[in-house]
Amino acid sequence: MSKYVLQGGRKLRGELAVHGAKNAALPLLAATILGAGESVLHGCPHLSDVDAAIRILDYLGCGARREGDTVIVDTLNLTHFDVPEELMREMRSSIVFLGAIVSRLGKTRLSFPGGCEIGTRPIDLHLMALRALGLQIKDEHGYLDCSVDGRLKGAPVTFSFPSVGATENTMLAAVMAEGVTTITNAAREPEIIDLAQFLNKCGARISGAGEGTIVIEGVERLHGAEHTVIPDRIAATTYLCGGAVTQGDILLTNVVPAQLASVLTVFEQAGCDVRVRENAVRLLAPKRLRAVDAIRTMPYPGFPTDAQAPIMAMLTLAEGSSMFVENIFESRYKHVPELIRLGANIKTEGRVAIVEGVPKLTSAKVSATDLRGGAALVVAGLAAEGETQVDGLRHIDRGYDGLEENLIKLGAAIRRK
Repeated sequence: MSKYVLQGGRKLRGELAVHGAKNAALPLLAATILGAGESVLHGCPHLSDVDAAIRILDYLGCGARREGDTVIVDTLNLTHFDVPEELMREMRSSIVFLGAIVSRLGKTRLSFPGGCEIGTRPIDLHLMALRALGLQIKDEHGYLDCSVDGRLKGAPVTFSFPSVGATENTMLAAVMAEGVTTITNAAREPEIIDLAQFLNKCGARISGAGEGTIVIEGVERLHGAEHTVIPDRIAATTYLCGGAVTQGDILLTNVVPAQLASVLTVFEQAGCDVRVRENAVRLLAPKRLRAVDAIRTMPYPGFPTDAQAPIMAMLTLAEGSSMFVENIFESRYKHVPELIRLGANIKTEGRVAIVEGVPKLTSAKVSATDLRGGAALVVAGLAAEGETQVDGLRHIDRGYDGLEENLIKLGAAIRRK
C-alpha cells in the first residue's frame, strides 16, 4: 500500500496552477453520452475517479481517449445500456450516469454506487425526480432497472434539499425530454453552471443554472461540443491551507476567486493576507494563525463540506478555539482521531467539533479513510515536527491530481513510497 512521507516545518512558497475540478469533470463526462458524436473536454484532471468514469464510457461503447489534460469522447455508437457493479462501485458519483443513459437510450441497469464512506448519501432525490419525468424504476437486490416508453416527459421537480447530484441527474435526463422541466430548490454550485454551459453548447436549452430554479426546454437531439472544465475550488482551498499552516506565501493561478468567497473569508479571519486578482489568489500567512468564528457547512454559496477537513487541519495550530458544525454529512469527522494522533486538540459531539489550537503538531503514522480527510492529514503533516506518514492514498488519488508533485513545487518535503 502506497503512502506519503512528509518532513514537516517547511514554508510553502511559490506559484501553482490549480487543476480542473473533479466534481465538474465527472458529470461532464456523463453528459457526453447525450450528444451522438465527438465531445472534447479540456482540463480533465488525472484522477482515479475520472479514470473510472472513462472506463464506464468505454464499457458503454464510447471511444474515450486521453491526450494530456484533454479527454475526447466519441459517443456515436453505444453498445451497452448497463453498467457493471464493479465499475459503479469505484466512485460515489457514478449514479450521475443514470440520467444520461436513460435520456439517450430509454433504459439502463445500474447497481448502487460506491466511494468514500462519509455517511449516507441517499439517492432517493435522484429517483424521485426521474420518476417525475416518467422513468419506471425497479429497485431489486441492489440494482436499479430503469426504462421509459418513448421519451421522458418534462415535469416540475421540487427538491427538499438542494442536492448537487440529483440536480445534475435531472438536468441530464430532462434535456431531451418532451416539454419543459422546472427544477425548484436546485443546487447552485459552480459545477451545476459548468454542466449547463456544456449542455447548451451541445444544443440544450437550459436557463437559470446557478440560481434556485432551473428551467429546461427539452430538445429532440444533442450533438458533441468542446468545453474546458472549471478549476477545482476544493483543491485550491487545500493548497491555501498548506500555505497558511506553514507560514507560507503562495500564489494560485487558474482559479475563480468568486467561487472561493466563503473559504477566503475564513483565511482572512485566521489572520492571512489574501490578495485576489482576476484568475488568481495570493495568500501570505502570519507567524501564527488565529481561531475563527463558527464554521457551518452549507450548500453553495455557503461554506463547502469538502473544505471542512483541510480547514480544520489548518486551525489545529491557530491560537484559540474554533467551532465546526457539519450540516451536510453525519460521518465527516473520521479524520479527527488521526489529527489527534498528530497532537491536535479536538473534541466532537454529533455534528459539532471544537478545535482548541495547539502550539505545535508532532509526527505520527496516520491513515486516510476518505478523500478530504486524507487531504487534511497531508495539510497537518506539512506543519508537524519530524516525519509524518500518511497511508490510504487511494482515497486522496480520487480528488487530487499530482498532489505530491505540486507540493514539492511549493517547497514541501513529501514523497510517495
